[in-house]
Amino acid sequence: MHVVIVGNGVAGVSCALALREGDPEATITVISRESPYFFARTALMYAFMDRLQRQDLEPFERRVYDEKRISRIFGEVVDWDVSAATLSIMLGGSEAGGSQNLAYDRLVLATGALPNLAPWQGLESEAAAADGKSSIASGLLHFVSLQDLDACEALVPTTHEAVVVGGGLIGIELVECLKFHGIQTHFLIREASFWPAALSPAEGELVIAELREHGIDVQLSTALEKVTRDSSGRIDGIINKKGQKVDCQMLGVCVGVHPNTQLATKAAPLLAVSRGILVDGNFRTSLPNVYACGDCTEILVGAGANFENPGATLQETIWYSAKLQGECCARSILGDQVTYEPPLFFNSTKFFELEFTTVGNVQLEAARHPAVFISHPKRRASLRIVYEASSTAVLAFNVLGARVDHDVLARWVTEGRSLGYCQLHWSDAQFDVEFGRVNFSWEQLGRAQESSL
Repeated sequence: MHVVIVGNGVAGVSCALALREGDPEATITVISRESPYFFARTALMYAFMDRLQRQDLEPFERRVYDEKRISRIFGEVVDWDVSAATLSIMLGGSEAGGSQNLAYDRLVLATGALPNLAPWQGLESEAAAADGKSSIASGLLHFVSLQDLDACEALVPTTHEAVVVGGGLIGIELVECLKFHGIQTHFLIREASFWPAALSPAEGELVIAELREHGIDVQLSTALEKVTRDSSGRIDGIINKKGQKVDCQMLGVCVGVHPNTQLATKAAPLLAVSRGILVDGNFRTSLPNVYACGDCTEILVGAGANFENPGATLQETIWYSAKLQGECCARSILGDQVTYEPPLFFNSTKFFELEFTTVGNVQLEAARHPAVFISHPKRRASLRIVYEASSTAVLAFNVLGARVDHDVLARWVTEGRSLGYCQLHWSDAQFDVEFGRVNFSWEQLGRAQESSL
């Protein structure tokens, strides 16, 4: 059996490794146009800030691929003959590299996601291309691929001011990187607070205060209207919807991502594609012997859902979900019946020096259940816990300004631990150094509980 996997992100490589573990004899080929080797996309910022070398981004030693007999092709799939079960590949990602036709017995689409680009005035040509690529010539940047990193590094020497649009994790990572390189940075956030999909206004204020303390010009409730260019075609400024102009030589667009279905559409309508590539619970597509996993997919989840009438679907753009999907996809190819259960959401990061850990879907749960909010009186730190009203079983956590172990918090959620239990055992979750430990005032929790009952 020859399994060909298009995409060497975490979903594709996890699928390849799980296939090898389950079938020592299978032929496995992984194709990627981005990088010859799998790398940790979440660590791009550390390479941009000179803390890691490029090869340090790779989670596996390069010898692993040979040891596991996983063949790699660095190139772009430019055509797909569904009836003949063959792919046409442009090697090296350019015509100069030559081409190759590759036959498969099983095909896995793990093509990931592409950055969004709003149709702002002055970016019509880039929006029409819709390929998610950064442009060194124009100063337009995203921050999700190795090519984006290349473009960022190439533009830094000639950039004095930059604008970053999009108030989420990728946006704030790019902002921190630009600050590291001494570039005056303007951060445009359309919403009235930072990252309202994950943070409350009070939590968002802590993050904004941290950014401004580091010299970032944060502009809330500010949307981009138009992009201006100099005589060479490079971006030289933006105009927001308030009519204000901001000079810049670099524009970072970090307004989310969408499933990369560019290859999948070559097989439509035989291959069912909605927002993403539709797959059933076993990661099978509507085409025989064709599977998909990771950020490019939409999973059918509703009772009676099918490829013609998908109804409600599940889309995840989370690293560890993509890893799990890749592993489940491999098991499905090997003949197992798979029941995919989305993992409990979590994330840990830093906004400059401000620690952040979240477990569970805090904003979604807070819309349906009570929550307590504890703020530290002297430090930039807060704790929010969403809980079930009748039992006080915890459902989700947001922690800012303190380092905690998300595994402990996740265990408390899955075990249905109470608010009182969390209070008594909070030290079990803390990673803070001994003399820097954040001691929250748990009396606030008691008062908040009383007011919510």
